[in-house]
Amino acid sequence: MTTVITGGSRGIGAAAAELFAAKGHRVYFLYEKEHAAARGVAEKTGATPICCDVADEEAVKAAFSQIGDVDILVNNAGICYYGLMSQMTGAQWDRIFNVNVKGIFHCVNAAMPAFLRKQRGCIINVSSMWGRTGASCEAAYSATKGAVIALTKALAKELGPSGIRVNAVAPGVILTDMCAEVSQDILEEMAQEAPVGRNGTPMDVARAMEYLAEAEFVTGHILNVDGGYVI
Repeated sequence: MTTVITGGSRGIGAAAAELFAAKGHRVYFLYEKEHAAARGVAEKTGATPICCDVADEEAVKAAFSQIGDVDILVNNAGICYYGLMSQMTGAQWDRIFNVNVKGIFHCVNAAMPAFLRKQRGCIINVSSMWGRTGASCEAAYSATKGAVIALTKALAKELGPSGIRVNAVAPGVILTDMCAEVSQDILEEMAQEAPVGRNGTPMDVARAMEYLAEAEFVTGHILNVDGGYVI
């Protein structure tokens, strides 16, 4: 079983690489620039790192040419912007969409020949609870993650007859580098608002991905991994 994970050098992607490798998968992970972190994940998991910006279509094609047939594609790569939308530049807006949404387009199309040839495949996209509800000062990020939800449902309908399942996870507050600039007080407040009384870990999300990878009668589903924050 060959699994490809984008954004795999840290956070949720690194946890997914660890979990799928432990299950015996041949894991490849794409990363953009965190070379030292990527080496660490590779050493820990045995997964193969490939430096690739998912927003670059030609770079994605070159990366997938090194991999061969793909069985599971985890579209995890994502970036965020925190601040008022009125203070964003057009270049910033384009960049977040190019990574968070167009990156999925590039990777799905790169994996598609193998999926169609085998009439089987699994795609797991990473959205966010903010893609469901929207977040103040994260308008662009929320918009991209809402797009991921719509894309997941559309592709599930489009690709289901070819034996390809498409699902997504919608994480809540997960303690990754994206939370580095969030104050501890705010993180604690958000933990208290979740029914389970805590924020999530990257492995919490990876385990949800594991379920979706194995759930052969589940497609078009958006699985909240947020401790009940959005009900």
